[in-house]
Amino acid sequence: MAEAADIQGTGPSPARRWLRRTITVAFGAPLLAGLLQAPATAAPAEDAAVSKTVDVSLDTLAPSAPVEGDTVTLTGTVTNRGKKAVTDATVDLRVGPQMTSRSEIEQVAGRTGYRPYSDPAPLDDAPEVKIPRLNPGLSADFSFSVPVSDLGFDEAGVYQLGVSLSGQTSDHRYDRVLGIERTFVPYQPEATEKRTQLTYLWPLISSAHVSAETATDDQQTPVFEDDALAAELKPGGRLDELVSLGKDLPVTWVVDPDLLASVDAMANGYRVKDGTLHVPGKHQALAERWLDSLEKAVQGHKVVALPFADPDLASLAHRGKDVPGSLGHLQSATALAGTTVETILHVQPATDFAWPVDGAVDPSIVAVATSAGADKVIARSDSVRDDLPYTPTAARPFSNGTTAVVSDALLSTAFDGDMVRTENSTLAVQEFLAQSLAITLEQPEDQRSIVVAPQRVPTVAQAQTMATALRGLSAKRWSQPSDLLAAAAAKPDPDASTAVPAGSRYPKKLRDRELPVQAFRDMKTTRDELDDFKVILTAQYRVVPPFTNAINREMSTSWRGQARAAALYRINVLEYLQTLTEGVQLVDKSDLTLSGRSATIPVTVQNKLLQDVHLVLRLTSGSKNRLNLSGERYKELPVKISGGHSQSVKFSASANVNGQVPMTAQLYTEDGTPYGQPMTFTVKVSEITATVMLVIAGGVLLLVLAGVRMYSQRKRVAARNAEAEAEAAEADTAPEEKEPQPESGAAREAEPGADTPRDPEAASEEPDTDEPEQPSDPTPDTGPESGDPSGTGEKVDR
Repeated sequence: MAEAADIQGTGPSPARRWLRRTITVAFGAPLLAGLLQAPATAAPAEDAAVSKTVDVSLDTLAPSAPVEGDTVTLTGTVTNRGKKAVTDATVDLRVGPQMTSRSEIEQVAGRTGYRPYSDPAPLDDAPEVKIPRLNPGLSADFSFSVPVSDLGFDEAGVYQLGVSLSGQTSDHRYDRVLGIERTFVPYQPEATEKRTQLTYLWPLISSAHVSAETATDDQQTPVFEDDALAAELKPGGRLDELVSLGKDLPVTWVVDPDLLASVDAMANGYRVKDGTLHVPGKHQALAERWLDSLEKAVQGHKVVALPFADPDLASLAHRGKDVPGSLGHLQSATALAGTTVETILHVQPATDFAWPVDGAVDPSIVAVATSAGADKVIARSDSVRDDLPYTPTAARPFSNGTTAVVSDALLSTAFDGDMVRTENSTLAVQEFLAQSLAITLEQPEDQRSIVVAPQRVPTVAQAQTMATALRGLSAKRWSQPSDLLAAAAAKPDPDASTAVPAGSRYPKKLRDRELPVQAFRDMKTTRDELDDFKVILTAQYRVVPPFTNAINREMSTSWRGQARAAALYRINVLEYLQTLTEGVQLVDKSDLTLSGRSATIPVTVQNKLLQDVHLVLRLTSGSKNRLNLSGERYKELPVKISGGHSQSVKFSASANVNGQVPMTAQLYTEDGTPYGQPMTFTVKVSEITATVMLVIAGGVLLLVLAGVRMYSQRKRVAARNAEAEAEAAEADTAPEEKEPQPESGAAREAEPGADTPRDPEAASEEPDTDEPEQPSDPTPDTGPESGDPSGTGEKVDR
């Protein structure tokens, strides 16, 4: 029915029209609202993306802190980073309202791209730069000169200054902001009633270059790992630039004494490692010039000496303090700092400041820093945080009695980036000046003391940018220079934090770059071997200082991020020390044979060093019962050997029993500590004494005499036998005249016709027919004391 009525031209009823309007509004209102709001939310994101099409680089802004009557000059470059040509472009200036806080400055500095609701409009009646066409990849320069009066600065404060490029592209035929760059202008035409005391640290720190080795001459010419330090000292080099700039700036010099000692060593003659050789260094004059310039530059300035070689306090606190002796290295480095600086630069430095990496502290770092005598710790405000609407004075007491000097994090990190690009340098300077003025304006009625602790090893470009920023403060309209000693003595703000941050708040990125525990174990090994070695030396001064300094260098902060190079340096130091210790050693012996009851055993000690050494040599017998040394199992004798010589030490030994005896020779220091490796050899004991030789000689003599007697006896028996045979033959030829012989010996003696009676001894030696034949001499042929076998053909009756 309704459809029929509409077709026929009859209108709907009032009730039906009301219902239709209600439904339309209910469903159409949200859709309309969405359509109206969509461009509002999408426009900023679109504008931000489009405004990065052209890169706007602001290269110079002068003066950096203008006053009334000045003309501000800006120069820069615009570069088309897009893929389409930009036409009908205009470069404009945009000045924002006065900034009200330091946090607002930080937020604006971090913005990229154009923000239509926060970036100010182009400055009225300001000059413009027209660029008809800018093709992709091409650049165009711009320059503005604007009187301060035209910039619209109503009162003192920090103002945002923007440079933008607006233009068209082929796909958008209307003007849009295609690129923008922001900076800040500090405007303080008159000096404030209370100016901020600003302390700027000027670090003079380098990496380790000197090895533990020295030449063999009387001067002990140092040997450098490389000649890279010369590149920093030459004109235009990093260290040369720091001295050239710093001499005219109101700064506090923070010096690593190791750097001074290294350059001083170069100036007095040095050598450089070249493979296995040491070649003469060639930059002696360069080092002399730099030291002379530095000595003049620091006159009239405060100088703070860090511990020798700038040890990594955080690594020591987190990784090294549990390794015995590690804290002793820090103490020796601190003790060496003052004398080194005073000797070379002829100024008295402050040595009671500790500077952990990036000013990050926790209880363990503070404890380690103060253990070596420092009672002031340079911290940073991003570590020691203050919950205050303003920036408090840097100095404040920590709960353990240590004074913390808290540097401002924003000012200290202002020049960390790449300052080689002119744009980056200009922006960094303007932000630094803006932040410093904002600090003063936070509480203009109160004077506060602020400390800036920049990066430890600034590059040439960074140093130049820092110098430009400090020159921007030279008018002293809102700040005045101070030194670190005065800043540490300033009256603390009662509302500033005095609590040491907990260890859990220490930044992980810093902890990950610390020296490992093994580094401190290596240092302990080197120190222990050095302690054992030095006690044998007569000229310890030739060895101990070079190695002590090398151990200090092993703890240097400069090794962060260079784990491999640090480990190699530690290995080289230890290996060189071991080479020296092995220069005093025992000479290997071959086995000995000891004949006789007593003898002398020689042991040779060799000294390859260039100085005399004194030790104790102990010789120990493996069997006191067989072989003893002056009645004891071992004997010790003092040894003093001239440099480059060997000495033979003789021990008296006594043998008791034959056999092999192991012997051990060991060198000891005079306090009883074993030195080097023991040497072992064997002594074979063969106990042939004089008595034994006498007995043997007597036995041989008896055997000879017995043989002679036996020979004589046999000749006599043979003669008697021949005589008897002759008589028997005579009897056979005359039997008729022969009388029967009596059977007894008495009858034979009474025999008629005998010329002379027979010799009774000879008669007794004639053989008896009734018994076997016996030798007449009762002495046996072989004596009972001889166990030797009978000779060939010799007959022995038993």
